[in-house]
Amino acid sequence: MVLYEVSVHVRADMSVAFEEYMQNKHIPEIWATTCFRQIHFDKDEATHYRTSYQAASLADYERYIDQHAASMRADFMQHFPEGCTVTRQLWHTQKIWK
Repeated sequence: MVLYEVSVHVRADMSVAFEEYMQNKHIPEIWATTCFRQIHFDKDEATHYRTSYQAASLADYERYIDQHAASMRADFMQHFPEGCTVTRQLWHTQKIWK
């Protein structure tokens, strides 16, 4: 399993618009690609958000990057050309306890 995590620090005056965009447009469109089996959208403080995209395999993640990431990132930049600092990380699951 692979976790693709995107962390965003949002300018305070943009947080409501950011949450609406992520929940109503961006994440549903990424979900529709079928590259990920689960997506979490989290907030740890007023202006810091994390979205975790769980892919079943590295191939699924790479399919997202190759076929969809450029257009998703371009759309994000159209909506938020400033006021957001984005970082991305790729995690490889080592073990899961249930």
